[in-house]
Amino acid sequence: MLPETCQMALKEWAVTVRALAQGTQVLLLRKGGIHETDKDFRVIHPEFLLYPTYEHQKEDLLKVGYQADLRQILEEPREPDQIRFTHWAKVEETIQVSQQGTVDDLSPHHIWTNEYAQSRLRWKHMLPLSILLLRVYKLGTPVSVPYLPEYSGCTSWVDILDRVSLGQMLPVLNDEDFQGQVDAIKGCLGTALATT
Repeated sequence: MLPETCQMALKEWAVTVRALAQGTQVLLLRKGGIHETDKDFRVIHPEFLLYPTYEHQKEDLLKVGYQADLRQILEEPREPDQIRFTHWAKVEETIQVSQQGTVDDLSPHHIWTNEYAQSRLRWKHMLPLSILLLRVYKLGTPVSVPYLPEYSGCTSWVDILDRVSLGQMLPVLNDEDFQGQVDAIKGCLGTALATT
């Protein structure tokens, strides 16, 4: 049973949100935001809105095939005083990895360059990298809420002041296609899997 409303949002690059929304990828690589309260990332909310952000995105951090997506996103008109939500996600599984080779093996399953993915692993090198496997759903109707100053900063989680109505959501991938991507990701990770 899917929820009818949601107040929690996870910040992610707008170009990555687009890839998730299109079913191009079903994973996120996270270690946390610079100003994270606990200084590391935790899946404290397994269900959340995808909050597209526009800071820190750079073409050279994306594989060549996805750089045009970023250019298109940056050219699209948007209201700076509004946040537009179009998708909601549920964490189906979290996998912790600590080896560069394991992160390299994930390359076919995301839009980022290998160098950028490796940099996510190296940052706070004593902590493992969290791989979030997400089931993503399209909201019945896009919802815009006012942007508030407390939503700013390099943190992962944002508690939206107003509950967002999710409407009649539909998965961006059918069950078979979603499971196929999950199986492929787990297959390339092999014995490195340490699931939580």
